[in-house]
Amino acid sequence: MKNNIGSLLAIRAGINGDREAYVDGASGIRQTFSELNANANRVANGLVSKGVKAGDRVGLLQMNSVEFMESYFAVAKIGAVVVPLNWRLVADELEFILKDSGTMTLIFGEEFIDLVSDLNARGDKTDIINWLQVSAKANGASHFSQDYHDLRNASSAAEPPMGGSDDDMLYIMYTSGTTGLPKGVVHTHTTTFWALLTFSGSTDLRLGDRYLAALPMFHVGALTPITLNVYQGVTSVVMREFDATRAWQLIEEEKINNSLLVPAMLNFMIQLPDLDRFDYSSIRWIQSGASPLPVNLIEAYDEINIPVHQIYGLTETCGPACVIDADNAIKKIGSTGVPFFHTQVRIVNEEGLDCAPKEQGEVLVSGNHIMTEYWNRPEATRDTLVDGWLKTGDVASMDEDGFIYIQDRIKDMIISGGENVYPAEIENVILGHPSVAEVAVIGQTSERWGESPFAVVVTKGNEALTESDILQFCDGKLARFKLPKGAVFTDTIPRNPSGKVLKRVLREQHPGPARV
Repeated sequence: MKNNIGSLLAIRAGINGDREAYVDGASGIRQTFSELNANANRVANGLVSKGVKAGDRVGLLQMNSVEFMESYFAVAKIGAVVVPLNWRLVADELEFILKDSGTMTLIFGEEFIDLVSDLNARGDKTDIINWLQVSAKANGASHFSQDYHDLRNASSAAEPPMGGSDDDMLYIMYTSGTTGLPKGVVHTHTTTFWALLTFSGSTDLRLGDRYLAALPMFHVGALTPITLNVYQGVTSVVMREFDATRAWQLIEEEKINNSLLVPAMLNFMIQLPDLDRFDYSSIRWIQSGASPLPVNLIEAYDEINIPVHQIYGLTETCGPACVIDADNAIKKIGSTGVPFFHTQVRIVNEEGLDCAPKEQGEVLVSGNHIMTEYWNRPEATRDTLVDGWLKTGDVASMDEDGFIYIQDRIKDMIISGGENVYPAEIENVILGHPSVAEVAVIGQTSERWGESPFAVVVTKGNEALTESDILQFCDGKLARFKLPKGAVFTDTIPRNPSGKVLKRVLREQHPGPARV
């Protein structure tokens, strides 16, 4: 049997057709698996009528929505290639991705009409020939585009011929580009299917569960889970955009059982006053990843009886790498657990040799769910995929029991006086201050030490803190060479859509030099 990710929706519709597949947390739109599959078929057949064929690229520039989910499974069914687009990007950035990927069809939400009009006016700077606009009202499409709903509703709900499978490309997902131009991560129907298998074998996700999907669907942290939910018959309760209060409300209203939320989201949610006004007793677990999860955040949720399980993964792994289970979430607090079921992980030193327990090194990941390549980047592919292992660029250690502790990105490491300093360790300490809401630590050039740590801090509410307060709080909790030499306060810390702090931006904003 050939694996086609789009066909999973048809199979689930045949098994649990009347079960809710999708709930829109903003509009209240609800679709069963049968309804979702029928609409995906209509979109697929509509795209075929527009000349879209197997291998063609279809860009999705949409907020989290049922139309995104329909489009994703539709494109997969006919063997075309999805290009999920980060709607936070500007026109120049999107132009690069559209041209680099060879996207010829763009399905976009009406909220991006100004941005897309700009792209349309650029002529052959993109290869787009089909412009489909998702409009809220009839005849709402712009002069250069066709209405998505008109195309969908006029097309057949019959299953389209399967256009691709197995090692054919499913999507090209561009990395967030925290440094340099974004790279297109290529996943196939096979790599994606293995990601679903490894999640199924590693997490307590059950038929009939209700899952809160709050990350943007153009991110692997949302796209893999919503695909997994179809595979396992789970209802996706989707937030168009994240809002901390609305997240708690949906947990109560929809009886949410599980979710994947980045640490920043969890941090915003736990700071809301009077959490006991919400009924969150339905939650069995929340996974959290994208950046190291502060221990104090896990403890804060444990105090209200919500288990938070740290997860580690990358776009390049289609999501899974490591996950911690319920039995060890507190016992091994701070660990991201052990490798997923169908996954291998190594921690290696600069010579490529396995590190001793608790020795820090680079994380390597192997499995059938690893990307096949960086699109149009053969050199980057060769540097990253070596002898069947994905070099992640992340630093971690492994304890005697095989549990992995993610430290930081190699590129964010600070070398102070010849010693390696990982910002996440300092950030964990500063987050222990009762008046600190968020913190990011960067390195500043130091005439004496080469580099020195510097803290960028967001306080809770209007609580007053001084630089001296931060530095004194760290004193005695960290080795002397790890102590920050300075601190500054800000209202917000810049992050990419997956919740990762944009350290590059902070280094530009606070170049130093550091104090001696």
